[in-house]
Amino acid sequence: MTQLLTVERLSKTFGGLEAVADLSFDVSEREILGIIGPNGAGKTTAVNLISGVIKPSGGRVLLGGKDVTGHAPHTLVESGLVRTFQATTVYAGQTVRENLLRGAFRDIYPGLLATLLDTAAARAARHRTFGHVEEVMQWLDLARVADHVASSLPYGYQKVLGMGIGLAARPRLIMLDEPAAGLSAEETDHVRDTIRLVRERGISVVVIDHNMRFIADLCDRVLVMAQGRELARGKPQEVLRNPVVIEAYLGKRYAQAHH
Repeated sequence: MTQLLTVERLSKTFGGLEAVADLSFDVSEREILGIIGPNGAGKTTAVNLISGVIKPSGGRVLLGGKDVTGHAPHTLVESGLVRTFQATTVYAGQTVRENLLRGAFRDIYPGLLATLLDTAAARAARHRTFGHVEEVMQWLDLARVADHVASSLPYGYQKVLGMGIGLAARPRLIMLDEPAAGLSAEETDHVRDTIRLVRERGISVVVIDHNMRFIADLCDRVLVMAQGRELARGKPQEVLRNPVVIEAYLGKRYAQAHH
């Protein structure tokens, strides 16, 4: 499979603390990669480095073969990489449709002058963007709540809407930080199925989460981090049976329960 994202020896030091150290991995087109590890392992820091939220101390990030190391988040969105955050990031007082239009802001404005003059190009851009937003709502099962205010949605649907805002930007890769956190079992299954639909649309996915069943059911491969470094990598069942991973992260109770 063709590699879409390549991370080479990525590192970040805060003062004397190595938050991420010599981290290398790749994500192929249409792949779902899970990243797991104990609290403080460096998972979110790694995603922040890749998505331009913070600049790395060393290493490289390649997207589609192009070096995008340290690029600003908005530049990376234009290149096709978006990320969500652990906290639900929706515009609570706006409707579902309005939330998704915010995600598609790059497409809706073809330029200041064209927008002010309401040129044919500006009208065509609006038409394309509204059509794309309607399509995103259909395949995320949000069309029936399109005119509902975001704060009125169940928490699981707010999580899906947060993903939808990112998907409205037409990414090639979306990075999800704990999309199943705080969800019921039913909501977790809904989010899992939604992420599978994202992959079916040709979009690669990186998922950070602590829910092992969710990760094992969803991901093609899993990367385990501990103390800022890679601890193990491979197919979910291989990784979750790895004695080093059990010792450092999952614990003996998990191993006994899933033996």
